[in-house]
Amino acid sequence: MLRLSKKLLFAIEAVVDIAYHAGPEPVRSSEISRRQGIPRRYLEQVLQQLVHHGVLSGQRGPRGGYRLARERRRISVGEIIRIVRELEGGIDTLGPSEGSEIGRKVVRPIWTEMQDEMMGRFDKLTVEQLCDKARQERIRAETEQVPDFSI
Repeated sequence: MLRLSKKLLFAIEAVVDIAYHAGPEPVRSSEISRRQGIPRRYLEQVLQQLVHHGVLSGQRGPRGGYRLARERRRISVGEIIRIVRELEGGIDTLGPSEGSEIGRKVVRPIWTEMQDEMMGRFDKLTVEQLCDKARQERIRAETEQVPDFSI
């Protein structure tokens, strides 16, 4: 079942943060945590899972951090949702023969159809589109060049 958990919200926010604040250096998890207000205990686990699935690449060391593993336009929100659902064990707990007849034959098929439609929309929504939305909302990227007015 598709639900907006904290971990899912944090994962999407973290990927968009990395894309939006990308610069010459990798984005550190401490920066993501500070900007997005994401507790580090959630963040590190989610970031490692996203690295494992090829959404992010990680760089260790004092200048380490995270980058997108692919172009922003090639990473969908649907992909992130599926990765986090796997991490959370997000499988429907009701078996096919469980529940009432109305539940099995009427409610669950409609629920499944609506969920499939929603995931179809998430599969079309890219990280690039979310970054464009952040720009439209005039959210300042910390990597934007600040003019140097020194003489």
